[in-house]
Amino acid sequence: MNVGDALPPLEIPVTRTLIVAGAIASRDYQDVHHDAELAREKGSPDIFMNILTTNGLVGRYITDHLGPHAVLRKVAIRLGAPNYPGDTMTLTGTVTALDGDTAEIRVTGANRLGHHVTGIVTVTLGAGA
Repeated sequence: MNVGDALPPLEIPVTRTLIVAGAIASRDYQDVHHDAELAREKGSPDIFMNILTTNGLVGRYITDHLGPHAVLRKVAIRLGAPNYPGDTMTLTGTVTALDGDTAEIRVTGANRLGHHVTGIVTVTLGAGA
């Protein structure tokens, strides 16, 4: 692994089930994550993914690529465009820094509306990374 290396992209279909299951799993019971009618009443065209689900997907993206021995040390993300049912979020990453067995990776997750998530993940590399 070298600074400037790109991780392969990962396409994640954003389904209604993924949004609702992610919200329930993270104990986020806000109606905008599971009730389309109430989400529309609040000005959204549909339910949308919560930040905790996005955070988990970013972590999965990194550990899927670096392997089971990689340890996430810091995930600093910012949300942008919402992820709605029917979207596809494509995660991409670039290694921005290396210090011994620790790497920083800039991650972007984009959908049809633009960048859903941007941020930096700090990870300790395991064997084989």
